Amino acid sequence: MEQVLYTIRENVPVTAEVWRMVLAGDTGAITAPGQFLNLRVPGFTLRRPISVCDWDEGSVTLLYKVLGHGTEAMAAMQAGDKVDALTGLGNGFDTGKSGQRPLLVGGGVGTPPLYGLCRVLRREGKEPVVLLGFGTAGDVLLEKEFAALGAEVHIATEDGSAGRKGFVTAVMPELSYTYLYACGPLPMLRAVDAAAKTGGQLSFEERMGCGFGVCMGCSRKTKSGSKRICKDGPVLERGEVLWEEQG
Repeated sequence: MEQVLYTIRENVPVTAEVWRMVLAGDTGAITAPGQFLNLRVPGFTLRRPISVCDWDEGSVTLLYKVLGHGTEAMAAMQAGDKVDALTGLGNGFDTGKSGQRPLLVGGGVGTPPLYGLCRVLRREGKEPVVLLGFGTAGDVLLEKEFAALGAEVHIATEDGSAGRKGFVTAVMPELSYTYLYACGPLPMLRAVDAAAKTGGQLSFEERMGCGFGVCMGCSRKTKSGSKRICKDGPVLERGEVLWEEQG
């Protein structure tokens, strides 16, 4: 973990609710796809944890959904503004277990961290299959960007306005894959875990206080005891989660 002062290079809407923020600065603490930043937003005590969509040596890209006062304040920030961030947080995805044809399943704003994962997998010579679920066509994120990486992309929407009508779990049985990676809301993760036919890793979205394992506010129960999503996660092995003991 490092504390870095970034400069906003870009902060623009990409859908009706989702914004893309590009920060310029030191990204040396980011070592794996699936890690996150914890941003200090002026006027708010608690930082805002945002997953890393992509990064290079001098910049990091974040996609975030405007849901409350904190993210509304983020959307009001402009290019040239400074942002204090704790960076390189969380464990990220382990690509060493992927096999040749891993399946990446994203739901809503759980999609962005899978983009960085897909880029790394392609660089390793893998052939990822990407399955993304959204409410409606207007919510779809990064479909063209995943395709540009060379991934096989499938879309599901609840209202059928784009791709397959229904949830991602309706499409999963039709796909051949060697391993599973998933990120999204808790009900989706639970359903995806039940539908999976290989080993896999699940990235959890949790409310966080400190973001680095001190407050214990984002703990989840596993077969090996409670794990802090911000420190021991956000990525957990799918076989270790005790769904029956928590929501």
